[in-house]
Amino acid sequence: MTRFTRWIRVTTIALLFIGTTARADIAIVINDASTVRQISHSEAVNIFMGRYRRLPNDSVALPIDQAPIKARFYRALVQKDMAEINSYWARLVFSGRASPPQQAGNSEDFLDIMTHNNNALGYVDAARTPPHMRVLLTLSE
Repeated sequence: MTRFTRWIRVTTIALLFIGTTARADIAIVINDASTVRQISHSEAVNIFMGRYRRLPNDSVALPIDQAPIKARFYRALVQKDMAEINSYWARLVFSGRASPPQQAGNSEDFLDIMTHNNNALGYVDAARTPPHMRVLLTLSE
């Protein structure tokens, strides 16, 4: 096999892998101890966009943003990029009408918050759902 042929194969495999991972579904999850079993897409939009903060069982929801996949999540949830999301939250915070979801800077912070709060609602790559989390809704990119 020539060097060029090997390079073409490696490049093709890398592009296929990148393309596949870029289209991975995102799962909205909750602690397994919660009594909530599912939410609708519109309920997820309303909770993560600050319109209301109640789960279907009427308990207070604690939405959690996860920095590494935040842009993908909001693109899948409301078809908006991060500039639009940041502008939206700036208006709501300035007017005093709502506050954005709590921020988790990395996976460890996210798992800590989700593990210690039964009403915390977060999102992960659907293929990497932690075992102690229940999937409430899956969003396709």
